[in-house]
Amino acid sequence: MALAEAPGSFGGATRASGRGRTLSLGSVPPPALILLGIISLQVGAGMAKHLFDRLPPSAVVTIRLLTSAIVLGILARRAMRTILRDHSRSSLAIAACFGLALALMNFSIYQSFARIPLGVAVTIEFLGPLTVAIVASRRPRDALWVVLAGAGVVLLARGGSDDLDPVGIAFALLAGACWAAYILLTAATGQRFPGSSGLALASVIGSVAILPLGVASAGSALLDPWLLLIGLGVGLLSSVIPYSLELEALRRMPARVFGILMSLEPAVAALVGMALLGEILTGRQWVAICCVIVACAGATRSQKDPPEAPEA
Repeated sequence: MALAEAPGSFGGATRASGRGRTLSLGSVPPPALILLGIISLQVGAGMAKHLFDRLPPSAVVTIRLLTSAIVLGILARRAMRTILRDHSRSSLAIAACFGLALALMNFSIYQSFARIPLGVAVTIEFLGPLTVAIVASRRPRDALWVVLAGAGVVLLARGGSDDLDPVGIAFALLAGACWAAYILLTAATGQRFPGSSGLALASVIGSVAILPLGVASAGSALLDPWLLLIGLGVGLLSSVIPYSLELEALRRMPARVFGILMSLEPAVAALVGMALLGEILTGRQWVAICCVIVACAGATRSQKDPPEAPEA
């Protein structure tokens, strides 16, 4: 999943002219940036699942989080030098909780990927942000989206002859709960830390938290240069590239529209799973995925954009 921040940027936009502007992300329409970010994220997930034959999911998560932590640490290196001195214990505690939620979210969804199809896992995980959107709205008509999403999950869990692994479903639900916590902690962290420093600190904490598990499960396989190279690609596709594309898109579009476009992610995940992993879903599962997509889009559409979104 893309670990999307609230609207903001790493710095001011440089509006170059001529050829430089043509080649910049600023010349790409925001919806195209969102779609490219979703595809990058899900292709990274597909590559990660291919690695599960050689590395356990916890080791792949470790490589992904380490990649994110290193790249974000470099981007926020100035702020990171004095981050412990410049922030209170409560702010640092929030960043620590953010990092732990980030680590558990990634660990859970990769454990789910190892047991059930990619598109199904991402669809169930989307219940997390859907819950946050509905609770924030509290409109009676949002009960319709709850029913629709619930119907989709029931269709997925009770697939007839293609019943899903209940452990995989449980991990996807846990990932969704962590995603909900991640959304709330993103806002809290963005209010206390400038730029990307809060996310960089959270990524470092998450990497440190998951590192012992990754090392214990993979052992010397983590030293294989080829596996590390593929893992680095997973980290770039699953985190760094979607971060950049989403941040650029969020600077030029309302957060509500961003949320609606992100609702396409389960469908893209299912298509990537079919193309890269040979995961053919049944008609019933596609109907279930569509139910959750419509519920997410409907709940997001009913939200009002805040008058001024905080920079993450």
